Amino acid sequence: MTSCPEEKANSPESPDSAEFANPAGFAFSGSSVLEARDRIAPFIHRTPVLTSSTVNKKVQTSVFFKCENFQKTGSFKFRGACNAVASLSDAERARGVLTHSSGNYAQALALAAQLHDAPAYVVMPDNSSEIKKAATAGYDASITLCKPTHAARHETAERIRKETGATFLHPFDDPRVFAGQGTACMELIEEVGELDLILVPVGGGGLLSGTLLAANHLLPNAEVIGCEPAGADDAARSLQTGERIVDFVPNTIADGLRTPLGETTFPIIRDRVNDLVLVSETDIVRAMRFVWERMKIIIEPSSAVAIAPLFNGTIETKGKRIGVIISGGNVDLTQFFELLETKID
Repeated sequence: MTSCPEEKANSPESPDSAEFANPAGFAFSGSSVLEARDRIAPFIHRTPVLTSSTVNKKVQTSVFFKCENFQKTGSFKFRGACNAVASLSDAERARGVLTHSSGNYAQALALAAQLHDAPAYVVMPDNSSEIKKAATAGYDASITLCKPTHAARHETAERIRKETGATFLHPFDDPRVFAGQGTACMELIEEVGELDLILVPVGGGGLLSGTLLAANHLLPNAEVIGCEPAGADDAARSLQTGERIVDFVPNTIADGLRTPLGETTFPIIRDRVNDLVLVSETDIVRAMRFVWERMKIIIEPSSAVAIAPLFNGTIETKGKRIGVIISGGNVDLTQFFELLETKID
């Protein structure tokens, strides 16, 4: 692993509401999700959809959980990373792929690159968890550590791009990435059929953008609601003001949702999402504990953000068929097991 300095990112143009495109000319639409589904099918897990009679009784409806915690690398991020890498030409893959990430996307891109025989360069903040660093390195990525600021991430990634010629693939603000993310929603709809409501966690907006396009394409009458921690409510405030908010200090246990909306994802969400709801830290912890204890699956706090509205009264659930995208299950259990080990004689 090497280390680094700091800078500012360039801004892509905002796409219109009919067809979304970034400056490189990659169009994004509902059909792009269909194409992504076929492109990544040989590489991803088609994750299970689980139900819980306890949950259904509690909220007086039918809830279907799309479990991306069982996806490769432990989160939905692998779908987008895999589609982005698979979309490149052979020559581009030979030069490698590059991103900046503190965790889930770092691992996802590293594995996607490995499966496509492409070098992977990942810029990680030096305060990233050791487990996530080790997992990313385990997929043969070349890791460069930098200061834990957005400016440092961007400047270091740009330096590496110039040195290597690698293609930069943004963790969420890239149509190739969020087309891949949308395949989770597409699989959910294909498996369970009609849904009245789909709940999705929102951080940078890649998963929500992909879900919106998939749902609009297959179930135009379904409502899609973004779910956000109250301690990182930049998306809700961005929609209220009509301006993308990037200057804020998040305060939430849901570390995967501390990122501001992207310049490409913001107008997609602004124009298409039905609502955004906020959940408290208490709501997040209670939802996470409920799922661990009653459904017997490990989910991360970011996933619990999309489950909490079922229980806290912020949405009307009775009689509706509801889909929930469980975004991942990457939880650092080091302290938990260290605590157990102290109890062993």
